[in-house]
Amino acid sequence: MANRQAGGERATKAERREQARRDREHLQRKMASSRRNRRIVVGIGTVAVIGLIAVFLTRPEPVRADPNELLRTAAQAKERAGCGEVTDVGAYQPEGQDQAHVGSEEMPAISTYPSVPPASGPHNEITLPAGVYDTPPPIERSLHSLEHGAAIVWYSPDATEAELEELRAFFEDERVGGRVIVAPYNYPDEGEAGSLPDGVRMSLVAWHQVEECAQIDLAAAFDFTSAYAAPPFGDRSYQGSAPEAGAAF
Repeated sequence: MANRQAGGERATKAERREQARRDREHLQRKMASSRRNRRIVVGIGTVAVIGLIAVFLTRPEPVRADPNELLRTAAQAKERAGCGEVTDVGAYQPEGQDQAHVGSEEMPAISTYPSVPPASGPHNEITLPAGVYDTPPPIERSLHSLEHGAAIVWYSPDATEAELEELRAFFEDERVGGRVIVAPYNYPDEGEAGSLPDGVRMSLVAWHQVEECAQIDLAAAFDFTSAYAAPPFGDRSYQGSAPEAGAAF
């Protein structure tokens, strides 16, 4: 029985009080240990959260290049990046389809367009917003944005993180990227026309205009977009030919 000692004798009242005291102390120690463990866990969690916040707050912001300095060095940058001349690739044929609105399911193959990437031609009635894209956007929507005066910086999908970080940090600024689309050109279902031409890692496109570069270079890209996006940057004159230059997209 609970109140008997090991030898079978009934525990005295004093012994029962002593046993109860020991039981209470044991329970109190367990409760104190449980509270201490909870405090340790909470403390570790708090320290971890504070550490993450500190890392976020102290992480250096990407250095955004100065637009005017980029333009000042653009000629050397374009030579360094192996950029060719801006080429007028002409209208889609038949020319009556150059500005045609079609559904996504009715889009002709990219290989039927006069350039890779396309610079005009049948397109979706919905435009593509300006911005920096990490995955290939719907090309039929990008063409409509070109019609409204966008400029596109198409980059090769093998671009390094350092190259992309520089483009993102710069063109995510509304003041220089508000009329610019930056995206990877990678449409494998379209065969050879779904990739940038051999030796080209950056293709700069406006309506009917294409400039190819062997390397990705921010100064070369901005030199193009600052003149071929409508409206152009600063006091640069507009060099493009978009039919609806300046329209929203």
